Amino acid sequence: MPAEEGPITIKKYANRRLYNTATSSYVTLDHLAEMVKKGQEFNVYDAKSGEDITRSVLTQIIFEEEGKGQKLLPIQFLRQLIRFYGDSMQALIPGYLDISMESFSRNQERMRSQIAETFGGKHMMKEFESLTRQNLAMFERAVRMFTPFGPLMRSNERDEKSSEQIAAAAEAQIADLKNQLNAMQQQLAELASRK
Repeated sequence: MPAEEGPITIKKYANRRLYNTATSSYVTLDHLAEMVKKGQEFNVYDAKSGEDITRSVLTQIIFEEEGKGQKLLPIQFLRQLIRFYGDSMQALIPGYLDISMESFSRNQERMRSQIAETFGGKHMMKEFESLTRQNLAMFERAVRMFTPFGPLMRSNERDEKSSEQIAAAAEAQIADLKNQLNAMQQQLAELASRK
C-alpha cells in the first residue's frame, strides 16, 4: 500500500475476529505479523468503541511469537521492563527503546552483509557478539540510570542528602549514558566502514 494513503485500518470485533478494511477480509494475528515484517503500517481499532488498540494487539503478536518458541526477549529484560511499570521514570523507557531499536534496525542490513562477507561469518560473528554484549551492558546501565533514585533515596533517608546531590548524580549518569551511546554509534560506523 502506498505510504501516502496512511496506515491500514484493522477492526477488531467482539468475537475477536480482525477485519482488514483495505482488503475487505478477515485476518489473523499471523497475517498482522507478516504485515509488520513487510513494513506495512496498520492501526487496530475496537469495532464497537472505536478505541485504538494497536498496542495491545502488537503485544499479543509478540506473546504469540514467544509462545511458538521464538525466544527474542531475554527474561532479565522482561523483568526489568516490568519493574518500570508505575515507576516515576516509566515515561522515559518508550523513547529510549524506540531510539535503540531504530539504531539497531538502521544497521542490521550492514551487519548481515558483513557477516556473510567475512570468513563465512565467523570473524564478524565474534564482533557482533561483542557488540551485543556491549549493548546489553549499556541497557543494564541505562536501566540502573533510570532507577538511580532507589539507592540514592535509601541513602538519602540515612544521610539526608540534598536534592542537589541527587540531581547531580542523575546528571552524571545521563552524561555517562550519552557517552556510551556515542561510543556504540562509533563502533557501528567502524563496522560499516570495514566493508
